[in-house]
Amino acid sequence: MSTERLRRIAEVTRDAGEMSVAGLAALTGASEMTIRRDLEVLAAQGVLERYRGGARSLLLRGEEPPYALRATEGVEAKQRIAAEVAALLADGESVVLDSGTTCVAVAHAVRDRRMTVVPLSLHAANVLVGAPALTLLFPGGAPRPGELALTGPLTEASLASLRFDTAVIGCCGLTAAHGVTGHDLADAAVKRAAMRSASRVVAVADASKFDHTALAVVTPVSELDMVVTDTNAPAAEVAALEAAGVVVRQV
Repeated sequence: MSTERLRRIAEVTRDAGEMSVAGLAALTGASEMTIRRDLEVLAAQGVLERYRGGARSLLLRGEEPPYALRATEGVEAKQRIAAEVAALLADGESVVLDSGTTCVAVAHAVRDRRMTVVPLSLHAANVLVGAPALTLLFPGGAPRPGELALTGPLTEASLASLRFDTAVIGCCGLTAAHGVTGHDLADAAVKRAAMRSASRVVAVADASKFDHTALAVVTPVSELDMVVTDTNAPAAEVAALEAAGVVVRQV
């Protein structure tokens, strides 16, 4: 099963509102039988609703795709980004680790390290629980359904009472002009709280994040110390980030 094809089907169905099986087959070059199987997978993830001969999207334009779908996208790029972030972190550091699929990859990459980590999602926390050398601290807050990102005044108050060497921040969208943006207002507030409590801010974003600007402003790029991305990131955006004083690592 092609994760790139699933992503494409989800995108075009969302943009069009609904698509026929025949139309999706022509667009992707896959057989109609393959498209039907893909639609069943996406329906199970809550991305769309099947009907005879096609499917209609359950996502609004600008809405964040479900975590389960995003977790299957760009896996190798996210793993490379995570390995680079892990190499940037020194043993003994205190790190606040944001929510999102790339940050979960970072959790896997630092699991065997000797450091203190505060994860801002239950997905990342589940990866880190039981790590023998790692000191794990949990903030309060309410997990968002599906995403399991911790949000709300309890989370923000927990972060305000701590100081971190590094904040690793995920992005729903990233451009030099609009900065880091997110789909959820409460999640954006938690990201800002994490940044305020950290001496260094490292944003992680695969190349696909440079194509989007989401609703909630998290921060202008001037507040970032570094962006770690993959080699497919748009060259013009990379140059604009560097011109703004941000260190960009491409892996």
